[in-house]
Amino acid sequence: MTREQWLHMLVGKPLHVVLALLVGFTAHVVLRRLINRSTAAMSRVRPSGRRGDAVAESTRRLQRSTSVGQLLRSTAALVVWATTLLIVLEMTGVNIAPLLASAGIVGVAVGFGAQSLVKDYFAGIVIVIEDQFGVGDEVDIDGVTGQVVEVGLRTTRLQAPDQSIVWVRNGDIARVRNRSQGPSAR
Repeated sequence: MTREQWLHMLVGKPLHVVLALLVGFTAHVVLRRLINRSTAAMSRVRPSGRRGDAVAESTRRLQRSTSVGQLLRSTAALVVWATTLLIVLEMTGVNIAPLLASAGIVGVAVGFGAQSLVKDYFAGIVIVIEDQFGVGDEVDIDGVTGQVVEVGLRTTRLQAPDQSIVWVRNGDIARVRNRSQGPSAR
């Protein structure tokens, strides 16, 4: 090998890898800050006439923005670091085509295996975005009655009238009666 080839191998490739990692880290930080700012703006409440309504609306908006922000941050991190890893592997001479093909096959297999988990998460996202119910609401979910204690992306936690805690998988929810929203609210 010539001197230039040795120099490129010892300095050039590692430098390119470090730069790729630095770009990935920077993209991750920038996206995280943008998401945090967006979710903070989403959680702000426009003051209404009644104080009780403003507090309830503030709590609900904060919960929704926290759930959406968590989902967006996780998705952004996954995309940025997976892309960075593929770029680094390509730079080091690894043929990534078989990796991408294998990842597709594994993704399909995991998708079938984790179908109910994925269903729960998508249902949770829809519940949060559509604001079907929130913390403090009195609801009847498929025959289970109680006050909503927590709305997560995978499960919803209710406190039943007998003070027991009931966990409901979001993907299993077919019908919700929310007694705290709409014209019939107390």
